Amino acid sequence: MSNENVLFQVEDDELTGAVQEDEVADSRKYLIFAVDDLKIGIDAEQVVELLNGYTATYLPMMPDYILGIFNMRGQIIPIMDIRLRLGKPPAEEGILIVIDYNNNQLGIQVDSVDLMLDIPNSSIVPIPSQSAQKLVSGMCTLPDGSGTMLVLDCEQLISHDYGA
Repeated sequence: MSNENVLFQVEDDELTGAVQEDEVADSRKYLIFAVDDLKIGIDAEQVVELLNGYTATYLPMMPDYILGIFNMRGQIIPIMDIRLRLGKPPAEEGILIVIDYNNNQLGIQVDSVDLMLDIPNSSIVPIPSQSAQKLVSGMCTLPDGSGTMLVLDCEQLISHDYGA
């Protein structure tokens, strides 16, 4: 069994409450994480857990950005280093965000997790269709004035990286 330190876990009743609030306020909650000076947001409904102190088992013949797999309470979860996926040099360690998209789970190693914010749907603008960036579906200026957030497209991330 791996040495896991759970930093955050989303409960089903929390998700239900978040969905109801989102419908009323016409906004979504995003977990914002950092990769160098990039701020990237992921829909909070897709976040299962944040982990620190996990151990990855290396798998041969995988793309360099796949660090390996780990056992999370009996489930084998692949781990992707988002830094390598974005063409940046690897980090020594990071925080693991476990996401679930259409019953496919993936661990994403990130530098740090900043905060969770409600972002109005109307403030997110789509990425231009001619853009070669397929892992980002939109972007917005953060309401707290701390910069721009790119919206991570989990469907593209999962389908592109392990054939869902």
